[in-house]
Amino acid sequence: MSAVLTGQEVSEAVGGLGWRLLLDSVRTSVAVESLAAAAEVVARAVEVCGGEGERHLAADVRPRQVLLSLQSPWCAGVTGADIALARGISAAVGGLGLRTVPQAGAGALRSVQVLEIAVDAADIAAVRPFWKAVLGYGDSAGADGPADAPADGPEDPLADPVGQGPSLWFQQMEPVRVGRNRIHLDVSVPHDEALRRVGAALAAGGRMVSADRAPAFWVLADCEGNEVCVSTWQGRDG
Repeated sequence: MSAVLTGQEVSEAVGGLGWRLLLDSVRTSVAVESLAAAAEVVARAVEVCGGEGERHLAADVRPRQVLLSLQSPWCAGVTGADIALARGISAAVGGLGLRTVPQAGAGALRSVQVLEIAVDAADIAAVRPFWKAVLGYGDSAGADGPADAPADGPEDPLADPVGQGPSLWFQQMEPVRVGRNRIHLDVSVPHDEALRRVGAALAAGGRMVSADRAPAFWVLADCEGNEVCVSTWQGRDG
């Protein structure tokens, strides 16, 4: 099995191909003119992956775009195998006269991104079963565990079993805080999109809560104090 690559290694390998590292996967977008064209893009991607490689690939198919992601299933991370598949898929998409790019949506409305929900809790083991039940979610391995390993620990993240909704993770709250929302969003964006996104949020009436951990993440809040973290892969290796 290939070793899990660092964020820097992944970014340097796929950046020029139109893929971006988001959390533990690489993602890209392909603009198309029809659902039939979208299906052809996915067919080419599946052909590139073949056999075992299909387990690395996930696709979201729409009439105007295809979103593709790659991740090594045995480690919940990006390996050399994923890099090779990204190269092959980009070449195959190019053969259709299309491109893999990090902008998603008609007119490049935004970059590819990953949304997570974070719950601050004093007793994670006590609140986690509620969220698992009410969302209909399943157990998801933690950041250091293999993607296909059993994960039912009392503090493990929760994931949508069909891969549609954002994952949910729990953050230990010490000491217990009052007068502050205990749920916030994490928006993981490409490293070359983060400053633009932060600037847009500030221009829209937001305020900077903390940039102490930038470029790993910036903590922003709306005018009523509801918080969101804009995150990248940078500042996390080592």
